[in-house]
Amino acid sequence: MTIAPNSIEARDIAYQMHPNVNLRTYEKSGGLVIESGDGIYVTDNNGKRYIEGLAGLWSVAVGFGEKRLAEVAKAQMEKLPYYHTFAYKTHGPSIELAEMLIKLAPVPMSKVHFTSSGSEANDLAAKMVWYRSNALGKPDKKKIIGRIYGYHGVTIAAGSITGLPRNHQSFDLPLDRMVHTSCPSYVHFGKDGESEADFTKRMLGDLEELIQREGPETIAAFWGEPVMGAGGVLVPPAGYWEGVQEILRKHDILLVVDEVICGFGRTGKMFACETYNIKPDVLVLSKQISSSYLPLSAILMNDNFYQPIADESDRIGSFGHGYTASGHPVATAVGLENLKIIQERDLVGNAAQLEEKFLARLKALAEHPVAHSSRGVGLLGALEIKPFADGKPGDAALAVAAALQEEGVICRAVMEAVCFCPPLIITAEQIDDMFDALGRALDTVAAKRA
Repeated sequence: MTIAPNSIEARDIAYQMHPNVNLRTYEKSGGLVIESGDGIYVTDNNGKRYIEGLAGLWSVAVGFGEKRLAEVAKAQMEKLPYYHTFAYKTHGPSIELAEMLIKLAPVPMSKVHFTSSGSEANDLAAKMVWYRSNALGKPDKKKIIGRIYGYHGVTIAAGSITGLPRNHQSFDLPLDRMVHTSCPSYVHFGKDGESEADFTKRMLGDLEELIQREGPETIAAFWGEPVMGAGGVLVPPAGYWEGVQEILRKHDILLVVDEVICGFGRTGKMFACETYNIKPDVLVLSKQISSSYLPLSAILMNDNFYQPIADESDRIGSFGHGYTASGHPVATAVGLENLKIIQERDLVGNAAQLEEKFLARLKALAEHPVAHSSRGVGLLGALEIKPFADGKPGDAALAVAAALQEEGVICRAVMEAVCFCPPLIITAEQIDDMFDALGRALDTVAAKRA
């Protein structure tokens, strides 16, 4: 596009450094300026309206422009705009949200610690894992197992547990106490003639082999998303999570489940732990906890995890950690109201009810000559695109995403897939609108490649 001097696009290029882009490319192209949002739609500064097919960044459950959240934020801002949870201080909104989360948790949990992003939450959870090992007199039990293509954030520890090369390259990551096991994506890593059951068995064998090679006495925790979101909506094969949990129990390794994307209804259950029968020691939550109206995340921990940490803080005099915004009163008030909306409007039930249609439309589009296959659960899905024979990895998916944006739908290209994660308020008719546009985008890419 042509960027006029002194336009908002030109000023953006001049003054702002953006995440997750080729910075030199951005200096030439600029970005799409979004000005407003309403329901599942956002509108740019030229008045063009888009279906937000990724709910922002996998996160706006209740849709854009929800007045109840704005009103709660205003009321809390006027009453107590900021306070902290340091040094024996607290406040009502953080207490009420913590109580709600403990009651909603898919397994019995003991305490909640608030942070402001999924990256922060996973980073702190790693610190607490190490703190706990020291409390138990196990100073060598510090290694953490992540998975190739897993995503847990971009801070130093969380970025190290993440298994995506783009988040490691040139950052001197991962840290040396982070190790990675195989990615359980059958569509990508299944061998010719290998059944899904045999693939699951091989993935579990890889995990057991890694633990034995590193030494079970040195491994403190295993990190995993129920469905690997930013890796491309990679759905676990049957029996995988049952097998992982059996191995971890055998070797006294903690299970930290990252539901930053999956939590609060995305898979058709309140938590994906319920979808896949996962029983975590620690549960990491963000994104849909506040529909990203304000930055908020939470770490839920069971009593087995919490008690040694509490004992250690008593022994040395303090739990020496904290963020200025942990449990921020406006963010937790908005989070509390957001979860009430999700419950009152049965948005979890809406995801479960629309799952069949959502996945069926994706599956039908997988028959297109440009496409390879589809996958998903609830209102979380991906369409795998056939790579261009003469292109770089990911070029085909990027081309489809660009064509789809021209059709008025925003998605996200991840490696060879285009990913969808619409607001949980989406209707059956809007799902048709979104995927009708995807069909036209696939046609456009096919015509250009003919």
